[in-house]
Amino acid sequence: MASPHVVLFPFMSKGHIIPIFDLARLLLRSGISVTVFTTPASRPFFSDSLSNSNVNIIDIPFPQNIEGIPVGVESTDKLPSMSLFVPFASATKSMKPNFEQALASLSPVSFMITDSFLPWTLDSANKLGIPRFAYYGMTTFSLSLMRSSGDLLRTELSDDEIFTLPDFPWIKLTRNDFDSPFREREPKGPFFDFAMEEAMATSKSYGLIVNSFYELESVYVDHFNSKFSPKAWCVGPFCAATAPLQEMLEKPSYIKWLDEMLEQGKSVLYVAFGTQAEISPEQLKEIKIGLEKSEVNFLWVVRKSIDEINDGFENRVKNRGLVVTEWIDQREILNHRSVEGFLSHCGWNSVVESICAKVPILAWPMMADQHLNARMVVEEIKIGLKVETHDGSVRGFVKCEGLEKPIRELMEGDKGKEARKKVNEIGEAAINAVKEGGSSWQSLNDLILELTTRRNV
Repeated sequence: MASPHVVLFPFMSKGHIIPIFDLARLLLRSGISVTVFTTPASRPFFSDSLSNSNVNIIDIPFPQNIEGIPVGVESTDKLPSMSLFVPFASATKSMKPNFEQALASLSPVSFMITDSFLPWTLDSANKLGIPRFAYYGMTTFSLSLMRSSGDLLRTELSDDEIFTLPDFPWIKLTRNDFDSPFREREPKGPFFDFAMEEAMATSKSYGLIVNSFYELESVYVDHFNSKFSPKAWCVGPFCAATAPLQEMLEKPSYIKWLDEMLEQGKSVLYVAFGTQAEISPEQLKEIKIGLEKSEVNFLWVVRKSIDEINDGFENRVKNRGLVVTEWIDQREILNHRSVEGFLSHCGWNSVVESICAKVPILAWPMMADQHLNARMVVEEIKIGLKVETHDGSVRGFVKCEGLEKPIRELMEGDKGKEARKKVNEIGEAAINAVKEGGSSWQSLNDLILELTTRRNV
């Protein structure tokens, strides 16, 4: 019998693309043929990342002349502002004819996994009789809380008033833990309309693919699959199935710096807030002061120069702090033996990579599902601490002291030690989940068996 053939189509954003690379490698390891769709501008990134694999890469033209979006921008991390997300995501629909034409020319496809942000791919899958799975870059924990909270969020609760859900009475939530527009009493607008289109396509798909593992959130996987459909399949963490990268001929300067820290017996805090977060100049100033006052060693990755106002920060911390503006390999940093803490926005990719590297997290959520991820990290699985906002609101401004104190605690305190111990246990479970016989390995095998049996009936 021919081996299964799977089509992958990630959304045009590095945070959505990178886990799909890992998923491709995981599928290949299971003897599955893989075809990945992308756009011309992203093709070099795909080719470089998947160069040592047998993945078939197909690029299809990205729409041009989208109002407000600069020519040549084919990824959300290049958008001038995230306010352009909906027009960008909606414009992908015009890729449909080219996608269907390329799909029809392929050898028989067993099933496809397309990003939930590409809801129109369901129609393409149905036309060609291919089962479609929606890829969700979030947990069943977040999905369950979001789906269970709808009625309560329509009430007169204030933004920071604590409430609990009947299904999960041990979790304390606020309206501010949910992303706009879902936290609105009467959600409406383009983003809400897009989210409803996404949810409708998901509900009619064969299943959801989740970058998580059963042992991490068994209560929520069971709850989701007993209350909602289609089924969520946890087949991750994808990054745990990827072999460590081979040493490069020339190490990047930031890795050389980490090597120096390690030689001196110094531990390092890694600081990064993802590619999408928009941080105000006032907040950047407080981050600088907090890092400086904390006196810990740190490697801070920022999207652009933080010394637009030349206050001499980098010079003052040059012996213990490194600021990097280039594209970095986050996994390589997290796996470096000098790195013992991660100040993170709690995007799910970052949380998963931190778990696999066994590095505890200092959570500072900023957007999307990050506030729910932070609740999971700090209160549910207890692998991290949280920054302190000046007014107690989960979306509040963080002053330097609200950063300095938890940084010290994570890197040097008893709570940091407890989080480090816990993330070691969970990290081990994550690695075991994707090994032969592990829960995610079994889940993927069950999924393939179910689909091949269905096709042969």
